[in-house]
Amino acid sequence: MLDVIVIGTGISGSFVARELAGFNLKVLVLEKNNDVSNEATMANSAIIHSGYDPIPGTNKARYNVLGNAMYKKVCEELDCSYKQIGSLTVAIDDEQVETLKELEKRSAINKVQVQMLSREEAFAIEPNLAKSTKAALLAPSAAIVYPWELAIALIENAMDNGVELKLNSKVTAIEKMEEGFKVVTDNGEYLSKLVINCAGVYADEIHNMVAAKTFEIIPRRGQYFVLDKTVGRHVNHVIFPCPSKMSKGVLVTPTTHGNILLGPTSEVVADKEGIQTTMKGLEFVRDHANTIVENIPYHKVIRSFAGLRPSSDLHDFIIEEAKDVEGFIDVAGIESPGLASAPAIAIEVIRLVGTRIELNRKDGFNPIRKGYITFAELNAEEKEAIIKVNPMYGQIVCRCETVTEGEIVDCIRRNAGATTVKGVKKRVRPGMGRCQGGFCEPLVIEILARELDIDIMDVNYDSIGSNVLVEETKIGGRSHERI
Repeated sequence: MLDVIVIGTGISGSFVARELAGFNLKVLVLEKNNDVSNEATMANSAIIHSGYDPIPGTNKARYNVLGNAMYKKVCEELDCSYKQIGSLTVAIDDEQVETLKELEKRSAINKVQVQMLSREEAFAIEPNLAKSTKAALLAPSAAIVYPWELAIALIENAMDNGVELKLNSKVTAIEKMEEGFKVVTDNGEYLSKLVINCAGVYADEIHNMVAAKTFEIIPRRGQYFVLDKTVGRHVNHVIFPCPSKMSKGVLVTPTTHGNILLGPTSEVVADKEGIQTTMKGLEFVRDHANTIVENIPYHKVIRSFAGLRPSSDLHDFIIEEAKDVEGFIDVAGIESPGLASAPAIAIEVIRLVGTRIELNRKDGFNPIRKGYITFAELNAEEKEAIIKVNPMYGQIVCRCETVTEGEIVDCIRRNAGATTVKGVKKRVRPGMGRCQGGFCEPLVIEILARELDIDIMDVNYDSIGSNVLVEETKIGGRSHERI
């Protein structure tokens, strides 16, 4: 029998798995998708919020502030992107100035450092703010990360320390037994003493398989624009509008890789797979981004996308053992500021686990994970040296992002390694640039087929069955080619 099953490999499940890896436990992580971090963690604003905004006394406020303080160390240990660039919340009229003053008071209660800036002070550090700006609230502790890079690194590090991962394993039933649980998936059955539910938008459905209904997850779709790296300095901080009761609003932020991100919307949707972008939604993003930042170069948009936030009808994070089922722990409703809160949430989950089973620290647990070599960031001497050791680093596959064959092979060969085109894209970024894979995708497919020892026709873009190539053809008398 296993000690713990974790359901879900978003940022919450990944942090929980990595924390559990530090103890002498048999831990299995189940994921319904063909890769880790494929849902909410794959499509969010990538911001480590400072914690001034959540209502004092809530789980959101508590874990946001605690988690923010943990991030720098975590990212150093896992060799992941982290930039503490701070955030500005902008007021564009007198009523919003009063809102900033209330947020300033709230930040004091939440013990978050902020500074009220005059119009002149705000423009001195952000010259592209809207001309209507009257004041701004600076939160220096806000940061940005690369969310799915982090989740992948967490799972990789957990597996390096003994945690097992099962992909393509959708949970279909959970049965409470005398000494634990039987968890049934479409890929096998497992027995475990404890179950931790980190299933994102499906957390209510997983909960209801074994416990009485106590909450409902309400998916909220957020749509975004991504701008090319050539305009990456249009803003220097995360730029927020004044928040509303529904959301923090449409923001403008740099990314850790030098792009600009605009969004999100906040649309209640019934479909838990409803991640389509819409003309109406993207127009909303454009209109609202323009109220806080001027001269946004929309002709530099290279991609739009959407993701779902797992909002709950309780309007707060749910981090607790089910009241009617001992040993079943919910980590649900982890919407914004869930990314910022995740490391602190994981510590609380470990405390809850410790109330049910004995926890003993594992000798030899290694919290360090070395990230991929980023060829584009090396100097000339470093590039020459690594090519001498491994000539694959001298083969450029993605011109936009300067990604080499060596980086792609590395990301495939690791624990929780890439097995799909999207998996490679998430890990080392071929296809993330302005051509969006137009040049490099065929080369990535060839490398995947070779490294996984599969037929090139069987390479998937993402989920099983999403084959990129569908048949062979002969064109103009040339030898057979795949299309």
